Amino acid sequence: MNFKSFPKIKSERLLLRKIEESDDAVILYLRSDETINQYIERPENRKTKTIAQALQFINEITQDYHNNKSVTWGIIYKNEPHLIGTICLWNISENNTIAEVGYGLNPAFQNKGIMTEALMCVIDYGFKELKLIKIEAFTHYKNESSKKLLEKTGFHFMENRKDQDNDSNSIYELLNSQS
Repeated sequence: MNFKSFPKIKSERLLLRKIEESDDAVILYLRSDETINQYIERPENRKTKTIAQALQFINEITQDYHNNKSVTWGIIYKNEPHLIGTICLWNISENNTIAEVGYGLNPAFQNKGIMTEALMCVIDYGFKELKLIKIEAFTHYKNESSKKLLEKTGFHFMENRKDQDNDSNSIYELLNSQS
């Protein structure tokens, strides 16, 4: 990857933008709320429990972006300043052909098609701009909302693949039809 400048992405209702330090309270909420994180198994050292840890996380994703390791967007409604969720392409393969997508959304905004819209934008960006061959998603086998979202956006469940790091995860993938 070689990001020239942070990619802002606009859709019909949304703006995907860089996450700033001023988003620290929302990042803390998105990474610590029990409902949002009920299916996410983070090691203790990756949990976000304080504003300081939220700022540390924001600094880490900013560094990862500058080091071409990942790109994480904040999801906002156009013309509204506050983050309602995040979405990222990360865990990018050494040859820059495969990336993993991750996302989280404030429960007050779920079931409104927001994450479908954001995910479609990120898929489009990943395939057209980053020239990825494949995007993967690892989601908890009990997370029906996430599985439905992935299937709705074209991902396929990879029945024969297992997450070596987490037995609870199901793996989905989407191949670039243009490559």
